[in-house]
Amino acid sequence: MIITLAHYLTVSGVVFGIGIAIALSKRNVIAVLMGVELMLNASNLVLLSFSRFGGIYNSEIAPVTGHVFVVFVLTVAAAEAAVALAMAVLMYRNRETVDLDRISSMRW
Repeated sequence: MIITLAHYLTVSGVVFGIGIAIALSKRNVIAVLMGVELMLNASNLVLLSFSRFGGIYNSEIAPVTGHVFVVFVLTVAAAEAAVALAMAVLMYRNRETVDLDRISSMRW
């Protein structure tokens, strides 16, 4: 069996769908962040698969562009996770919950 671009896009779509379902259905801040991270990883898989299978460019440098985008997305995801987890810890310290329904506003 040969793995094609359609296989990678199918897996990426499934992972993105799972991530969006988790992000929209959970009430816990940590679970919502996990759903967002799944969506970012699905976008990374799409970027890498198009970089791997995209025969648009004839240059030797062009396939590297997908990898560069993945590095940028991973950097933004790491920064987002650090800031969001710090906010979740701060909310838990002040409100003693990480349930999104019980947190009414960002004001303390």
